Amino acid sequence: MRAVIATGERVWLCSLRLSDREELIRAVTASLSQHRPWVYAPKNREQWSAYARKRKADDARAMVVRRRDDGLMVGVINLNNIIGGGLQQAFVGYYGFAPHFGRGYMTEGLNLVIEHAFVDLRLHRLEANIQPGNEPSKKLAKRVGFRYEGFSPRYLQVGGEWRDHERWAMVSDDPTVTAR
Repeated sequence: MRAVIATGERVWLCSLRLSDREELIRAVTASLSQHRPWVYAPKNREQWSAYARKRKADDARAMVVRRRDDGLMVGVINLNNIIGGGLQQAFVGYYGFAPHFGRGYMTEGLNLVIEHAFVDLRLHRLEANIQPGNEPSKKLAKRVGFRYEGFSPRYLQVGGEWRDHERWAMVSDDPTVTAR
């Protein structure tokens, strides 16, 4: 039985499990041409093991977006570096899988994650750091209510290179969030 976190109209969100390993590796491999150079998701068992270890930490959540009609994995959304105290923040990372791009599944899944983060985890702020040329990711962030906050040169190492990123964020008490 899957650990379902939230259910939407067309997708459900569940915690990543060991049983997801082979399906995720296949989906990542089939999506490499769309992911690179933006995302370097686990494409073999060794990379999966390293990814899964990081996701078991108290400050991380790995969630799989699945279609409700057939349970097929359509994407992954991670909450990273969850910080409590006076900040109450997490960083959001996400990627979808071919051939499901452009069908709204990740929009629905990310909306479920936002609700989970602000309601269940009681976070105040979510931040998504997106490489400037990754237009699909920026459009998704805008669509669900993230706002552009600024530019960070050589901010994050992706694929072995320090890459520029744009900071996109939302806060729980923003009128666009509270109107959901």
